Amino acid sequence: MPKSLLEQLPEIVANGRKEAEKILEGIENRHRVTLQTREVVLPAKDSAVQDWVTAQKRAVQREVFAPGQTSLIESPQPMLGDAGTVDGQPWINRLIYGDNLLAIAALLAGDDNTPSLRGKVDLIYIDPPFDSKADYRTKVTLPAIGNGTSAVELEQKPTVIEQFAYSDTWSDGTASYLAMITPRLILMRELLADTGSIYVHLDWHVGHYVKIVLDEVFGKECFENELIWQKCNSKNFTQFGYSNIHDSLYFYRKNLRGTFEPDYIPLDEEYVERSYRHKEKDGRRYRILPLHAPGVSGGKTGDPWQGLIPPSGNHWRYVPETLDQMQRSNLIVMSSNNVPGYKKYLDDSDGIRPGTIWTDLKQLPASEKVGYDTQKPEELVGRLIKSSCPANGLVADFNGGSGTTAAVAEKLGRRWITTDLGKPACMIMRKRLIDQDAKPFLYQAIGDYQVEVAKATLGRDFRIGDLSQIVLSLYGALPLPPDVNPQRNLGQIAGIATGAGRGSKTLVLADSPNKLTGMATLKKAIAQRDNLMGGWDRVVVLGWNFEPSIGETITALNDSRLEVLVIPPDLMDRLKKKGGIDKLRGQVRFSSLQYLTIHPIERGPSTPSTSSGRTESFEARQETLTVKLKNYVLLSPEAINLDDANRVKLQAVINQEPLALIEYWAVDPDYDGKVFRSVWQDYRGNTANDADALRVVTQAQVTTAVKPGTRKVCVRVVDVFGFEAEVVTTLGAT
Repeated sequence: MPKSLLEQLPEIVANGRKEAEKILEGIENRHRVTLQTREVVLPAKDSAVQDWVTAQKRAVQREVFAPGQTSLIESPQPMLGDAGTVDGQPWINRLIYGDNLLAIAALLAGDDNTPSLRGKVDLIYIDPPFDSKADYRTKVTLPAIGNGTSAVELEQKPTVIEQFAYSDTWSDGTASYLAMITPRLILMRELLADTGSIYVHLDWHVGHYVKIVLDEVFGKECFENELIWQKCNSKNFTQFGYSNIHDSLYFYRKNLRGTFEPDYIPLDEEYVERSYRHKEKDGRRYRILPLHAPGVSGGKTGDPWQGLIPPSGNHWRYVPETLDQMQRSNLIVMSSNNVPGYKKYLDDSDGIRPGTIWTDLKQLPASEKVGYDTQKPEELVGRLIKSSCPANGLVADFNGGSGTTAAVAEKLGRRWITTDLGKPACMIMRKRLIDQDAKPFLYQAIGDYQVEVAKATLGRDFRIGDLSQIVLSLYGALPLPPDVNPQRNLGQIAGIATGAGRGSKTLVLADSPNKLTGMATLKKAIAQRDNLMGGWDRVVVLGWNFEPSIGETITALNDSRLEVLVIPPDLMDRLKKKGGIDKLRGQVRFSSLQYLTIHPIERGPSTPSTSSGRTESFEARQETLTVKLKNYVLLSPEAINLDDANRVKLQAVINQEPLALIEYWAVDPDYDGKVFRSVWQDYRGNTANDADALRVVTQAQVTTAVKPGTRKVCVRVVDVFGFEAEVVTTLGAT
């Protein structure tokens, strides 16, 4: 007979602790998990204004971030002068794409630019998925194409990475869910400051089981409250039972002491009229409260006052000296039967201290909706942040979703970190933060993500060559002999014999996930094709990650015997799920690259600024860059999780208006080849640039300081499916 869930819980918690301990051990070595900065976002949603750096007058500002780094423009991690520090180093908020377990590990480990956040987070709020029957299809709305009168609606199923993460979460029902969340909760506790708190937002599906795990991880003595949030009004459901109208939030402190300052609820008008019914001559409202309290005191509060004694079984609320002072201040009122009370003025009231049942918070207002099914109202998250995170404190949300936590933390002056596994969620969050003119923040991903997943799948002792062998095998290539293939990343495919009796031969190179596939790799592959083992007819390069200029590189090489394909980013997840190469063989598609093209960048005249008739220095000169999008080519639509009908609709858009697929694009006018600094952005839904909520504008004008020497301009786009493409253009000296 299988074990009940209650019987499995001790083993689940024990295994979760072992997994967390392994991760904690791993963060101490040089191969620890790291975060890779994909973009420094400097919000500037209105193309009519100058770029963020110029608008903020920081183009020539020199704020030291770390030894060897200087300005906001030059530093890979720009500082925010008023955003606080961590261990003395300036802080910048961060949005992280990827598995939250790896993100937490990276935050605990720290890196060369950011110290470990172990014991540095003041508040964690998580709203993890908790409904095993949920259908997380993503709806994509594209504009009407050609003579069409209505928008094109696509329904995209979750990416394979999201599907596998979610199916792993629920493969064995609630037991799998608890196995997923336990090590994460253990590591979250490591991030919390000694005075920190965590709120875990769940409903009836798994809440009571997770409560037991939380007791084990944080200790029953650190459990503060279960909060009941009425999320909607009762509905006339047809199924048996009562309407499900609430969620639960489990509130724990890391230690018995912690930060807490209740966010009082304003008094409503009906309550004021009923309770504060007395008025002074000047109109000041007050209520009369009893001067006695239950219980007998042997001290001064039990003594008679002005000939009066407290009612039987009671004592005065204040000592007689204080009562005398209150009387002199006209705060004491005698009732008709000579029982004293005191005045409590309305304008002295902080409001009502929240209890554990919250019925006063609004349902999600229409003005806040960003198109995310499980979005929570800002007022709900705001109450938690104001109560449990000090001013300028650090808030973390490891199930970012719609970005409510980051958005509210930003508005309340708190620092923040948010993560999500879904690219659509990360896009929604990035747009939402730009839309509210957030301070600059980092958009990051898990560094060496494939390596970390491979470690989990193949064991900690695996080598990159092992991964290359798997990739080659799934592509259908046989490995070359060890004497010509020391890195085990080369394979071959024998083609069909030609009329001359010779079969075409294809060399296959599987690049490492630790590097960006670019010009150097492609030139090496071409040289190996032409010289290795007598030469080959063609070469195929399989890459995980690519240099931003890869599209231009392939075009410049103009080699018809070279093919570059993308290794599916979910390959290791699928391998783990299927249980081996043989079960996955024939099911893996290696897609072509998506790419972006732009028109030649136009440069406005270099005009010096003047002040009081005096010409400013060369560094103060401004120029305007006009960037125009030309074309966007999506990778093979078969790689997107659409059914046939939706794929036909997508193809129609691709054929007629490919730029309509762009969800977001940004410009870095001074790209350093390492970190993309987004100083201008446009995105679907941004009406600051035009009135079309379903299209981006296709032209940007960026005003920036003149730069001596050559200038590299990088343009990045993200399409509606979350795929990214970049193009880099080098402009000559002015």
